[in-house]
Amino acid sequence: MSDHSWSPRSPSEALARFLGVPFDAQTYRNLAYLLLAFPLGIAYFTVVTTGLSTGLGLLVTFAGVPIVIATLLVTLGIGSFERRLADYLLDVDVDADAGEVELAFGSVEETIGTTKRVLTAPTTWTGLLLVGLKFVYGVVAFTALVTAFAVSATLLAAPALYDAPGVTYTFGPYVIDTLREAVAGAGLGVLLVLVSLHVSNGLARFGGFLTDALLGGAARSAEVTDA
Repeated sequence: MSDHSWSPRSPSEALARFLGVPFDAQTYRNLAYLLLAFPLGIAYFTVVTTGLSTGLGLLVTFAGVPIVIATLLVTLGIGSFERRLADYLLDVDVDADAGEVELAFGSVEETIGTTKRVLTAPTTWTGLLLVGLKFVYGVVAFTALVTAFAVSATLLAAPALYDAPGVTYTFGPYVIDTLREAVAGAGLGVLLVLVSLHVSNGLARFGGFLTDALLGGAARSAEVTDA
């Protein structure tokens, strides 16, 4: 994992890092990761919960067994995709072989063996946990991004709109009706954008840490236990 969180050695370096966040390409990859987290989290949660609830409800007829196994296979696929997404967008190197399960369905024996491997693979169960956490993470990330950048846009637009005919430009309980107030609001908007980008970077790094801990970490722990 590349170190994008180096510690500045002087106040000038700290200021340069703070002001330079909009010019760092990783910032926009982090934003893409956060924006994708919301639809992906909803899709993962919907598919997995629907599959498991349907399969578990039909277990008494044994028709639910293949549905449950298929859902767990989907969970493994989600984990594989999340590892690649973290690697591509966040530069988080989750072990590509971590949690990989050999799949074979050519015969009854191979199908039974695959089922056993799926049920005993640690990443099957940490993947289920990831699905639930990804849903919460996606909602939090989307809410934070929309709120931060909506407020920032409101402040940045103040100099252009504060004296528009028929417009009463307000920010919360405050009415912006002079150029000085509008410029001050725009300056606050710039500051808020910079702070929001740094917070977004931290939130994205947390997402990468979560993926590595649940998928790569689980597999490494299993390897140590087996050894």
